Amino acid sequence: MDFKSCITEYLQYCRYRKELDEKTIKAYRIDLRQMKLHIGDDIFNRFLLDSYITDLHRRYKQKTVKRKIASMKAFYSWLEERELLEEENPFRRIKVRFKEEKVLPRIIPREEIKKLFRHMYLIKSRNANNRVVQRDLAVVEMLFATGARVYEISNMKSDAVDLVSGTIRIMGKGKKERYLQICNEEVIQCINDYYDRWKEEIEETGYFFVNARGKQLSEQSIRDMIKKYSSDAEVSTEITPHMFRHSVATYLIEEGADISQVQKILGHSSIKTTQIYIYVAAKMQAEVLRMFHPRNKMEFQLETK
Repeated sequence: MDFKSCITEYLQYCRYRKELDEKTIKAYRIDLRQMKLHIGDDIFNRFLLDSYITDLHRRYKQKTVKRKIASMKAFYSWLEERELLEEENPFRRIKVRFKEEKVLPRIIPREEIKKLFRHMYLIKSRNANNRVVQRDLAVVEMLFATGARVYEISNMKSDAVDLVSGTIRIMGKGKKERYLQICNEEVIQCINDYYDRWKEEIEETGYFFVNARGKQLSEQSIRDMIKKYSSDAEVSTEITPHMFRHSVATYLIEEGADISQVQKILGHSSIKTTQIYIYVAAKMQAEVLRMFHPRNKMEFQLETK
């Protein structure tokens, strides 16, 4: 068996049959090539695989190890389904357990979000003819309105936005579509203003968010843009696009939104992924109680002589 050829064929299967996005395929390629470097062509050697997994635990964080093992398991399952394994699937005899750790996502404090938006709207009012400012504002409004991932915003097609109703079609992981409704008229107007001023470039490139050269607005451009405005607004939190997603989820749950609906809004395949935001909301509420509850300023202990 040519191990290298199998990896190439498997990645093609992931691209054309499973329709996985390029980032996922790139991660699979890295993980499988890294595995091959460690075990060579002896792909049935359970002991080599087991030692490799131990090495992964030594070198990487739990989240990364989980992903790499998942990549390997999926590859071996595909080999098994295609009847390309000459021996038993070694992963059937390898036990992998993880101690679950809760890494709470970082969110943007509400006051910091307000500060950023006030700054951007102020710049817009002072530079009414600046198309770039209008586009940047529309991007940030879209991130906060939808809780979408940065690559979902960057890859949003021109026909994915209904400018009248404010309905947005988002293409998520695994080419899964979800539809969201922007319910704030000011946000809808902001997006319409952007479209009116960039219509020619949008129609030409086929993407909804474009750059000054008439090309698709890249993920990195969005990151750099948010970093610049946050710095200019003197926002103390170092904001990334993904933090808008975390913030939307947390604040929706804080306001009483049903977690299953938040799951659909974010496009999570499992509700377990969404449940982490319950812990974030609870942690924030505890902080409020710690800082502001009146009982903290009351003393009832009687003096003893």
